[in-house]
Amino acid sequence: MKKLLIFLFITSIITPVLAQNQILPLWKGDPPNYRETGEVTIWDTADIIRVRNVQKPDIAVFLPSKKNATGEAVVICPGGGYRILAYDWEGSDIARWLNSRGIAAFVLKYRLPGSASNIVPHKSPLMDAQRAMRLVRSNAVKLNIEPGKIGVMGFSAGGHLASTLSTHYDGGDPSSSDPVEQMSCRPDFSVLVYPVISFTEEFKHSGSRENLLGEDADESLVKQYSNELQVTEDTPPAILIHSDDDKAVPVENSIAYYKALRANQVSSELHIYPYGGHGYSLAIGRGYLSTWPDRVIEWIHYIYQ
Repeated sequence: MKKLLIFLFITSIITPVLAQNQILPLWKGDPPNYRETGEVTIWDTADIIRVRNVQKPDIAVFLPSKKNATGEAVVICPGGGYRILAYDWEGSDIARWLNSRGIAAFVLKYRLPGSASNIVPHKSPLMDAQRAMRLVRSNAVKLNIEPGKIGVMGFSAGGHLASTLSTHYDGGDPSSSDPVEQMSCRPDFSVLVYPVISFTEEFKHSGSRENLLGEDADESLVKQYSNELQVTEDTPPAILIHSDDDKAVPVENSIAYYKALRANQVSSELHIYPYGGHGYSLAIGRGYLSTWPDRVIEWIHYIYQ
């Protein structure tokens, strides 16, 4: 009996902690735009965690303690050129940092267009991002967050997905029988870190474009997914982080999005670092570059002051 009481006591302590990092499927059962092919999700943990061939999209929940919580939340889209997801490097590590600043975080494991299980490959990532935003918003009270303070954050190709969500959203379907689908999928703000933005200009990231749309993409799709062309006055405010020496995704991507936001009088902020290259996550140990997370927190505080 004594051992049982000790076990129950320990369980009562551990269970709430586990709940912080639970995995929430985006849909019950098969997601839309999906067909069964027998494929499986592949996890590569050689150095960073790389996820390939995602079959069933989900979000991993990371919550700060209630006493530290600010009420703000971020859905995180890891990068990887629409070929893989840098799941910890640009996902769970970022979530833990946000938690340390009182912000709830949700790492999105979105479907990648290369899987044969996608009926229309280019549709799945955005479907998953839209659903993730709706799911977080529909559970705001349970998660101790404010439904009007939920942003999206993306790195590289994940930045393209985040900016696509920020320019291709809707207010929800009030007639849906699914309460999640009744929610708006519009982010309240965007954090875009060395993002892919354009598929049309000379500074486009060809790998992300080809992985998402194919080699011979229709020009209407190319324009649709060139997000600097899709900005309106209702696009969410954004902060952009980029390095001037980025050879993979040129800094012109962030500049083009910033200029489009500015032209539409959308509150925005752009930070261009003189060095850093591409794909530096939190830039730990990299001097001045490692200050970019501070700029993001300052900006979030600014827009909600």
